[in-house]
Amino acid sequence: ASAQCICLSCVLQEHFDGVLDEDTVAEALYKLGRSAPGTKFVYLNLSLSGRNLSDISILSRYIHLEKLELSYNKINDLSCVSHMPYLLELNASNNKLTTYFDFSPPKNLKEVDFSYNQIPEMRDLSAYQSLIKLTLDHNNIEEIKGLEKCHSLTYLSLAHNKITTISGLKNLPVKILCLCSNQIEKITGLEDLKVLQNLDLSSNKISSLEGLEEHELLEVINLENNQISELGELEYIEDLPLLRVLNLLRNPEQTEYWLLVIFMLLRLTELDHRKIKVEEKVAAVNKYDPPPEVVAAKDHMTHVMYSMIQPQRIFDSTLPSLDAPYPMLILVGPVACGKRELCHRICRQFNNFFRYSPCHTTRASYFGEDNRLDYYFISQEVFDNMLNMGKFIATYKYSGHYYGLGRDTVESIAREGLASCVHLEIEGVQSLKNTYFEPRYILLVPMNKEKYEGHLRRKGLFSRPEIETAVSRVDMYIKINQDFPGYFDAVINTDDYDEAYTQLSLLIKEYLGMIQTSDLDSSWVLDDKAFTGTVHDFPTVPASQELTPTLLGECY
Repeated sequence: ASAQCICLSCVLQEHFDGVLDEDTVAEALYKLGRSAPGTKFVYLNLSLSGRNLSDISILSRYIHLEKLELSYNKINDLSCVSHMPYLLELNASNNKLTTYFDFSPPKNLKEVDFSYNQIPEMRDLSAYQSLIKLTLDHNNIEEIKGLEKCHSLTYLSLAHNKITTISGLKNLPVKILCLCSNQIEKITGLEDLKVLQNLDLSSNKISSLEGLEEHELLEVINLENNQISELGELEYIEDLPLLRVLNLLRNPEQTEYWLLVIFMLLRLTELDHRKIKVEEKVAAVNKYDPPPEVVAAKDHMTHVMYSMIQPQRIFDSTLPSLDAPYPMLILVGPVACGKRELCHRICRQFNNFFRYSPCHTTRASYFGEDNRLDYYFISQEVFDNMLNMGKFIATYKYSGHYYGLGRDTVESIAREGLASCVHLEIEGVQSLKNTYFEPRYILLVPMNKEKYEGHLRRKGLFSRPEIETAVSRVDMYIKINQDFPGYFDAVINTDDYDEAYTQLSLLIKEYLGMIQTSDLDSSWVLDDKAFTGTVHDFPTVPASQELTPTLLGECY
């Protein structure tokens, strides 16, 4: 029995001495098909993974192989591949190779995997022009080179090597590039990878995203475990039109960066291995660049909240009937379009009905403006204190300055039995529309933008960017009026100031019941650039009655 065990051990030792034999090959062959020339049926694929092989020279006789799997062995010589002219795929990962492609190139070799070997450097692969996929992970490579003539290479992976600089990739059609777990500090050398779609640079030493710009086909970027600390670096990739997946995990980013990244890269569908929800995109926009409606709604909530913690009282503007809300006239339009001057003229002409209601503002007064007459000019600190005390009905921000319609100002006018006349930008209108007030909104818009721009320049109060912004907002006002019929109760062209005042005066008289609607010229401007005015009854009294202080006072 002892002798039999010794003999069996010897047999096993011979079987596992690392030399490949024909019986093992016969067991591992699969996929019967026509040979490349088409003259015979042969086995096309061979899988010899995990067999502790070190000598595979016998494979030089298997010339018809198209796919060869040799992973997880102890192979250090692949010269037999020189005899496989039809080979398409080669997997020699997890072996003991110290060089690669050390064989005559099969003409159509497309996919090669040499990962988990001991390869110290890359060699010239000019002869492998059909190569599509090359994997060299977990080796000792320090420099990318030898790929200049690989004009079919679309997949390249060099993860877990010792690469410090991205180079040697000029004019390659690489779509997927994996360089994770190297020692790369700067993203350079990618300029000519025009079709790059998927980039993995995780576990490196990268601190800047400079070099990723202008890759219009890039869809996936993995930058996990790097040294990116400034979210301003996202500017380099915010214009990538197809970017959908980004990973910034394990970077020293700023806290609460999630919504900011989503806001800067709204096209993303996945961030840090998490699918981005539609609600998160909405929250990001509302936080960092909220639309005017959201800003107005938030401001209104703020005013209501702070007003509720103040002692409650019945306001002078509170009327007993829901059908007769406190009358207010709001003139709306771009900066310096004449709305302030028209407000003053209307209040002087109809001084028994209207009183001008100046807003509070944090901006400095312009030449010719008087405190308490045109605006209440206050500091930011005073403005904030008034806001916290619930002193505003509506607030808005324009050109870096804050404006607010004060509750006390309106109430003091209402106490006299008069209606308030106010001028606002569109942001103020959006805020005021959230309140219970029901003013009449009249849009004053300069239709001749060239004339309007010249007017702004002659005033000498505005910088060039401010003038450009003001002129551009003319189209915004026009678009709002066109997209939201009824948003404004009437529209008046202010190209001719005197004509605008005449039309406004007639409109106010109709509101007050002094004239009939038929007396008005409803088409104030007839060319293609103008609007047709619309007239509504002023909500305080029927059109047949004249509004007087006495009649208004009876509502209290």
